[in-house]
Amino acid sequence: MTRPLAELDDARPALLGSSLNDLLGRWLPRQRWYADSGCRITDISVAAATALTPECFHLLVRVNVAGEQDVNYYQLILGAAVDPPPRLWKHALGQVDGPSGGTLVVYDAVHDHRVAILLLDRLRQGGATGTLRFESLPRASVPTGLAPRVLDVEQTNTSIVYGDRLILKLFRRVQRGVNPDLEVTARLARWGHTSVPEPTAWFFMTEPFLGTLGMVQPYLAGATDGWELALHSASTQGDFIKQAWGLGRTTGELHAALAQVFPTRSPAGHHPARLAEEMMCRLKRTADAVPALRPHVPAIQGIFADAAATHSDLSLQRIHGDLHLGQVLWADEGWHVVDFEGEPSQPLAERRADRSPIRDIVGMLRSFDYAAHMGPTPRPEWADQCRTAFCSGYSGAGGFEPTGAPELLRAYEADRAVYEVLYEATHRPDWMTVPLKAVARLADSR
Repeated sequence: MTRPLAELDDARPALLGSSLNDLLGRWLPRQRWYADSGCRITDISVAAATALTPECFHLLVRVNVAGEQDVNYYQLILGAAVDPPPRLWKHALGQVDGPSGGTLVVYDAVHDHRVAILLLDRLRQGGATGTLRFESLPRASVPTGLAPRVLDVEQTNTSIVYGDRLILKLFRRVQRGVNPDLEVTARLARWGHTSVPEPTAWFFMTEPFLGTLGMVQPYLAGATDGWELALHSASTQGDFIKQAWGLGRTTGELHAALAQVFPTRSPAGHHPARLAEEMMCRLKRTADAVPALRPHVPAIQGIFADAAATHSDLSLQRIHGDLHLGQVLWADEGWHVVDFEGEPSQPLAERRADRSPIRDIVGMLRSFDYAAHMGPTPRPEWADQCRTAFCSGYSGAGGFEPTGAPELLRAYEADRAVYEVLYEATHRPDWMTVPLKAVARLADSR
């Protein structure tokens, strides 16, 4: 039977002591949302702690790694018990010394149904608990009595679904300021944009800095993500043209809405050259790390140089920032766009910066290419059809024709493929041939 820490005098020594740091040093690098995999941890400390129950703490953990000046912060909700229920054992970090001389099992309490229900109750009630502040608009939008379950497909965050009606996303890596996912979706909802689920509740911390911790949105029950749909179509020689066209139109409408709710600006005269310089630097770093890319470097440099010499009147604006087939959902006969965080590994200022909408467009075009190469037989013609349909759908709603700026489109696509080469070489070596083939195709097309 589980004995709460309330019976063991004090939770703080168990959950905030030095032995916890040792557990975290082994557990954190194994988590998919941990940002510094492969780097040696030099220091772990608790930056803020708030008791949610006598046996459960909300922690903000500060992590330093070798060779990096920047510090990363992670949100953890940890529980401790003498003998936790069997369902929580698989989420255990390990054991620590208890306040009465025994040992306690420390576990990731996000998976504890009691804690998940407590979080939703706090969001419904609003107000402050320690360094945490909970808000919802309106409060009636967060109902009671919804059974929680943690999704097991999350990558950079953790999501809890309540009764197939709401979804709470917990941002595991926390940065200073308002998370773009909350900022963008709230603005779009106020403007009346309907392809993006509206945030109905959220919570943040006030110390040691202001940072977004989580947000609640309607859960699209029965939705299928675009990656699954596209992968099935490509592997079964299905027709995805209509869906790709609709996805292009939805993306164009999204960019048009973002241009209404956030300021836009014309690119400065030096913007193309500076953009090409950034792409060149990324190309050099990747070629240094991945020898297979080196034969294509001269041609790709030429593509970036062509873009630097091109003048474009296309405004810079807020965009999705990490758009691909896994960030869109098909539900109720339409596309819905989710996850507006941008690249979670980037600083918050970088993720909130104005960009060319072509960057989002290229993210989706590259995603079509991936889907076309995941089946038993590659189907590049399927990807080409989807690309054409997507761009056609976009041009009717986004205000410009993506293929009308071929130099920029080619440069952004080459830059994205170079990024993918390094990512796959680091995380999924078996997939590296997909972006390498794209780099070769783009190099040959110049």
